[in-house]
Amino acid sequence: MVTAVPAQAAPKDPVRALKAKLAPGHGVRFTDTVTWSDGIDERGARDSKGVFQFDKKGVAAFDISMDSGYEKQRVISIGKTGYYSGTYLERLLPKGKTWFKAAGGAIPDSWAQFLNPAEPKTLAALIKNGKSKGDSVTGSITVKELKTVSAWVGAAKIGNEHNDIEISYTLTLSSAGLVSRARSSYTMTEDGESQFITVDSRYTGWGSKVSVKAPDPDTVTTKWR
Repeated sequence: MVTAVPAQAAPKDPVRALKAKLAPGHGVRFTDTVTWSDGIDERGARDSKGVFQFDKKGVAAFDISMDSGYEKQRVISIGKTGYYSGTYLERLLPKGKTWFKAAGGAIPDSWAQFLNPAEPKTLAALIKNGKSKGDSVTGSITVKELKTVSAWVGAAKIGNEHNDIEISYTLTLSSAGLVSRARSSYTMTEDGESQFITVDSRYTGWGSKVSVKAPDPDTVTTKWR
Protein backbone atom coordinates (compact mmCIF):
# COMPACT_ATOMS: atom_id res chain seq x y z
CA MET A 1 0.00 0.00 0.00
CA VAL A 2 1.52 3.34 -1.09
CA THR A 3 0.83 6.52 0.88
CA ALA A 4 0.60 9.64 -1.23
CA VAL A 5 3.02 12.43 -0.22
CA PRO A 6 1.37 15.89 -0.24
CA ALA A 7 2.87 18.11 -2.89
CA GLN A 8 4.68 21.14 -1.46
CA ALA A 9 3.71 24.50 -2.89
CA ALA A 10 6.35 26.09 -5.04
CA PRO A 11 8.01 29.17 -3.47
CA LYS A 12 6.30 32.42 -4.40
CA ASP A 13 8.20 34.72 -6.77
CA PRO A 14 8.62 37.94 -4.71
CA VAL A 15 8.97 40.20 -7.77
CA ARG A 16 5.86 38.77 -9.41
CA ALA A 17 3.97 39.05 -6.11
CA LEU A 18 4.99 42.71 -5.85
CA LYS A 19 4.03 43.57 -9.42
CA ALA A 20 0.57 42.11 -8.79
CA LYS A 21 0.06 44.76 -6.10
CA LEU A 22 1.19 47.76 -8.16
CA ALA A 23 -1.83 49.89 -9.00
CA PRO A 24 -2.51 53.65 -8.80
CA GLY A 25 -4.18 54.63 -5.54
CA HIS A 26 -2.81 51.59 -3.71
CA GLY A 27 0.35 51.10 -1.70
CA VAL A 28 1.98 49.77 1.45
CA ARG A 29 2.57 51.09 4.96
CA PHE A 30 5.85 50.75 6.82
CA THR A 31 7.74 51.52 10.00
CA ASP A 32 11.51 51.99 10.41
CA THR A 33 13.60 51.63 13.57
CA VAL A 34 17.12 53.04 13.25
CA THR A 35 19.94 52.03 15.61
CA TRP A 36 23.30 53.83 15.75
CA SER A 37 26.61 52.61 17.18
CA ASP A 38 30.22 53.81 17.25
CA GLY A 39 31.44 50.34 18.20
CA ILE A 40 31.24 51.08 21.91
CA ASP A 41 27.97 52.87 22.53
CA GLU A 42 24.72 51.75 20.87
CA ARG A 43 21.41 53.55 20.98
CA GLY A 44 18.14 53.98 19.18
CA ALA A 45 18.59 56.84 16.72
CA ARG A 46 15.16 57.35 15.20
CA ASP A 47 11.73 55.85 14.60
CA SER A 48 9.81 56.45 11.38
CA LYS A 49 6.47 55.53 9.91
CA GLY A 50 5.11 56.12 6.45
CA VAL A 51 3.39 54.97 3.32
CA PHE A 52 4.41 54.35 -0.28
CA GLN A 53 1.78 55.01 -2.94
CA PHE A 54 2.14 53.05 -6.18
CA ASP A 55 1.72 53.61 -9.87
CA LYS A 56 1.90 50.72 -12.35
CA LYS A 57 5.73 50.59 -12.19
CA GLY A 58 6.55 51.11 -8.52
CA VAL A 59 6.58 54.04 -6.09
CA ALA A 60 4.85 57.22 -7.25
CA ALA A 61 4.68 59.05 -3.91
CA PHE A 62 5.48 58.69 -0.24
CA ASP A 63 4.74 60.31 3.10
CA ILE A 64 7.19 59.69 5.97
CA SER A 65 7.17 61.01 9.55
CA MET A 66 10.44 60.71 11.52
CA ASP A 67 11.11 61.18 15.24
CA SER A 68 14.60 61.11 16.74
CA GLY A 69 13.44 62.14 20.19
CA TYR A 70 14.78 65.68 19.91
CA GLU A 71 13.66 66.46 16.37
CA LYS A 72 10.60 65.58 14.34
CA GLN A 73 10.55 65.65 10.54
CA ARG A 74 8.06 64.87 7.82
CA VAL A 75 8.67 64.41 4.11
CA ILE A 76 5.96 64.19 1.46
CA SER A 77 7.13 63.36 -2.04
CA ILE A 78 4.91 63.24 -5.13
CA GLY A 79 6.68 62.44 -8.38
CA LYS A 80 9.83 64.56 -8.42
CA THR A 81 8.52 67.20 -6.01
CA GLY A 82 9.22 67.04 -2.29
CA TYR A 83 7.75 68.89 0.69
CA TYR A 84 9.76 69.08 3.91
CA SER A 85 8.78 70.14 7.43
CA GLY A 86 10.17 69.69 10.91
CA THR A 87 11.58 71.09 14.12
CA TYR A 88 14.76 72.40 12.51
CA LEU A 89 13.09 73.85 9.42
CA GLU A 90 10.52 75.81 11.43
CA ARG A 91 13.24 78.26 12.49
CA LEU A 92 14.31 78.85 8.90
CA LEU A 93 11.01 79.36 7.09
CA PRO A 94 9.10 82.63 6.65
CA LYS A 95 6.35 83.36 9.16
CA GLY A 96 3.19 81.38 8.45
CA LYS A 97 4.98 78.78 6.32
CA THR A 98 5.53 75.26 7.61
CA TRP A 99 6.62 73.39 4.46
CA PHE A 100 9.63 73.86 2.19
CA LYS A 101 9.23 72.75 -1.43
CA ALA A 102 12.21 71.26 -3.29
CA ALA A 103 13.23 68.22 -5.31
CA GLY A 104 11.79 64.93 -4.08
CA GLY A 105 11.49 61.28 -4.97
CA ALA A 106 14.57 60.11 -3.08
CA ILE A 107 15.69 58.79 0.30
CA PRO A 108 14.93 61.50 2.89
CA ASP A 109 18.41 61.15 4.46
CA SER A 110 21.15 58.67 5.38
CA TRP A 111 19.19 57.29 8.34
CA ALA A 112 16.30 56.06 6.22
CA GLN A 113 16.04 52.57 4.79
CA PHE A 114 18.28 52.44 1.70
CA LEU A 115 16.49 49.34 0.44
CA ASN A 116 13.10 49.89 -1.11
CA PRO A 117 11.30 46.57 -1.62
CA ALA A 118 8.41 48.40 -3.30
CA GLU A 119 10.60 48.86 -6.39
CA PRO A 120 10.55 45.77 -8.65
CA LYS A 121 14.09 46.31 -10.01
CA THR A 122 15.48 46.82 -6.51
CA LEU A 123 13.71 43.75 -5.17
CA ALA A 124 14.96 41.67 -8.11
CA ALA A 125 18.55 42.78 -7.39
CA LEU A 126 18.22 41.94 -3.70
CA ILE A 127 16.86 38.49 -4.52
CA LYS A 128 19.63 37.92 -7.07
CA ASN A 129 22.41 39.08 -4.71
CA GLY A 130 21.07 37.11 -1.75
CA LYS A 131 20.70 33.52 -0.67
CA SER A 132 17.24 32.22 0.07
CA LYS A 133 16.47 29.95 3.00
CA GLY A 134 12.91 29.30 4.04
CA ASP A 135 11.10 32.63 4.20
CA SER A 136 14.24 34.80 4.29
CA VAL A 137 16.77 36.20 1.82
CA THR A 138 20.19 37.28 3.12
CA GLY A 139 22.85 39.11 1.14
CA SER A 140 24.71 42.35 0.54
CA ILE A 141 24.67 45.11 -2.07
CA THR A 142 26.72 48.27 -2.60
CA VAL A 143 25.44 51.80 -2.91
CA LYS A 144 26.81 51.84 -6.46
CA GLU A 145 24.74 48.79 -7.36
CA LEU A 146 21.64 50.33 -5.79
CA LYS A 147 22.08 53.51 -7.81
CA THR A 148 21.67 51.51 -11.03
CA VAL A 149 18.38 49.84 -10.05
CA SER A 150 16.71 52.05 -7.45
CA ALA A 151 15.05 55.40 -8.16
CA TRP A 152 14.79 55.75 -4.36
CA VAL A 153 18.61 55.78 -4.14
CA GLY A 154 19.48 57.15 -7.58
CA ALA A 155 17.54 60.38 -7.12
CA ALA A 156 19.25 61.04 -3.77
CA LYS A 157 22.41 62.29 -5.54
CA ILE A 158 24.68 60.35 -3.19
CA GLY A 159 28.32 61.23 -3.87
CA ASN A 160 30.52 58.70 -5.63
CA GLU A 161 32.78 58.60 -2.58
CA HIS A 162 30.06 56.50 -0.94
CA ASN A 163 29.71 54.04 -3.83
CA ASP A 164 31.67 51.30 -2.05
CA ILE A 165 29.52 51.30 1.08
CA GLU A 166 28.24 47.75 1.42
CA ILE A 167 24.76 47.22 2.81
CA SER A 168 24.10 43.84 4.41
CA TYR A 169 20.47 42.80 4.51
CA THR A 170 17.92 40.19 5.42
CA LEU A 171 14.48 40.18 3.83
CA THR A 172 11.63 38.26 5.42
CA LEU A 173 8.88 37.12 3.05
CA SER A 174 5.25 36.47 3.83
CA SER A 175 3.43 33.36 2.64
CA ALA A 176 2.29 35.45 -0.35
CA GLY A 177 5.92 36.17 -1.30
CA LEU A 178 5.75 39.84 -0.25
CA VAL A 179 8.40 41.50 1.92
CA SER A 180 7.13 41.80 5.50
CA ARG A 181 10.47 42.90 6.97
CA ALA A 182 13.75 44.35 5.67
CA ARG A 183 16.70 44.62 8.04
CA SER A 184 19.83 46.35 6.70
CA SER A 185 23.12 47.49 8.19
CA TYR A 186 26.09 49.46 6.91
CA THR A 187 29.16 51.37 8.08
CA MET A 188 29.89 55.02 7.28
CA THR A 189 33.30 56.54 7.94
CA GLU A 190 33.77 60.30 8.26
CA ASP A 191 36.90 62.07 9.48
CA GLY A 192 38.40 58.73 10.40
CA GLU A 193 35.51 57.76 12.67
CA SER A 194 33.15 54.90 11.85
CA GLN A 195 29.41 54.79 12.48
CA PHE A 196 27.44 51.57 12.33
CA ILE A 197 23.82 51.99 11.26
CA THR A 198 21.08 49.37 11.38
CA VAL A 199 17.60 49.96 9.95
CA ASP A 200 14.77 47.54 10.72
CA SER A 201 11.69 48.05 8.54
CA ARG A 202 8.28 46.35 8.72
CA TYR A 203 5.74 46.40 5.86
CA THR A 204 1.99 45.88 6.14
CA GLY A 205 -1.06 46.16 3.91
CA TRP A 206 0.53 45.52 0.53
CA GLY A 207 -1.95 46.66 -2.13
CA SER A 208 -4.25 48.50 0.27
CA LYS A 209 -5.81 51.83 -0.71
CA VAL A 210 -3.65 54.83 0.22
CA SER A 211 -3.60 58.52 -0.65
CA VAL A 212 -0.57 60.80 -0.47
CA LYS A 213 -1.49 64.47 -0.85
CA ALA A 214 0.56 67.65 -1.06
CA PRO A 215 0.31 70.11 1.85
CA ASP A 216 -2.00 73.13 1.72
CA PRO A 217 -0.36 75.53 -0.81
CA ASP A 218 -0.79 78.41 1.67
CA THR A 219 1.67 76.67 4.03
CA VAL A 220 4.34 75.99 1.37
CA THR A 221 7.33 78.13 0.42
CA THR A 222 10.46 77.86 -1.72
CA LYS A 223 12.25 80.65 0.15
CA TRP A 224 14.14 80.86 3.43
CA ARG A 225 13.44 83.46 6.09
